[in-house]
Amino acid sequence: MPIQVLTAGGTIDKLYFDAQSDYEVGEPQIGEILREAGVTADYDIEVVLRKDSLEMTDADRRTLVRHATGAEAQRVLITHGTDTMVLSAQALREALAASDAPEGKTVVLVGSLSPARFKASDAAFNIGFAMAAVQTLPPGVYLAMNGQVFRPEEVRKNARANRFEPVSDAPAKTASPD
Repeated sequence: MPIQVLTAGGTIDKLYFDAQSDYEVGEPQIGEILREAGVTADYDIEVVLRKDSLEMTDADRRTLVRHATGAEAQRVLITHGTDTMVLSAQALREALAASDAPEGKTVVLVGSLSPARFKASDAAFNIGFAMAAVQTLPPGVYLAMNGQVFRPEEVRKNARANRFEPVSDAPAKTASPD
């Protein structure tokens, strides 16, 4: 069961140069992370984009969708910046739903809230978690962040709390008096 890994850039691959937060999106870090973790699953890495997700255009998103839907592998893992990851996941979900491919693909998007090069980064954990998720989830599009798996229509990034969380349309429950 080969896994196609596509990289789009984002915080996970950022290099910072100074205290004023000058950065560039560097070489993808996922290969090194998977090697260091001793991952033995069969995977192939393809660099698609090297962008901060806030700088991604609709054309960039279409390029990412084209690579994911056109991949021969039925399991696709995408590293992506967290700010617009949900938008890309929604675009992928729509493209796969419109596809007439006989078998569905499992696509998992993953990122990190701090660069993989930082000592206290969540990148290695998130990538390991996403690698397991892409191998075990049924066909569909998912986000794997913060130790949870989300569907694109059911998640949002909470920038204030620096995490992803489920979106709930249900009103908050309050305790009722006995």
